[in-house]
Amino acid sequence: MLMLVQVYGDNAMKKTAVYKWVKRFSGGRESVTDEERSGRSATSRTEENITNVRQIMRENRRLTVRSIAEHVNIDKETIRKILTEDLDMRKVCAKMVPKELTEEQKH
Repeated sequence: MLMLVQVYGDNAMKKTAVYKWVKRFSGGRESVTDEERSGRSATSRTEENITNVRQIMRENRRLTVRSIAEHVNIDKETIRKILTEDLDMRKVCAKMVPKELTEEQKH
């Protein structure tokens, strides 16, 4: 273990993690990839949610991130990411608008 720390520094696995993996492989595990788990997906940024947010914004651009999050039933940070990263929008006053405005829209 000491040699791993010397080579990899802070990026070396901790001793407890090494013991857990040894136990898993000793028990018959053959892969280091995560196994399938039941439950909710890790992200809410699905195509369906992006489409829903896009439609909501077309109907009323003055909605707050909070009200959109309540309407779609996902967290505010995910809504913010959908608006800024997926829909390429930014906030101007209290209105979400596309980042690239035409000259007419700027006036």
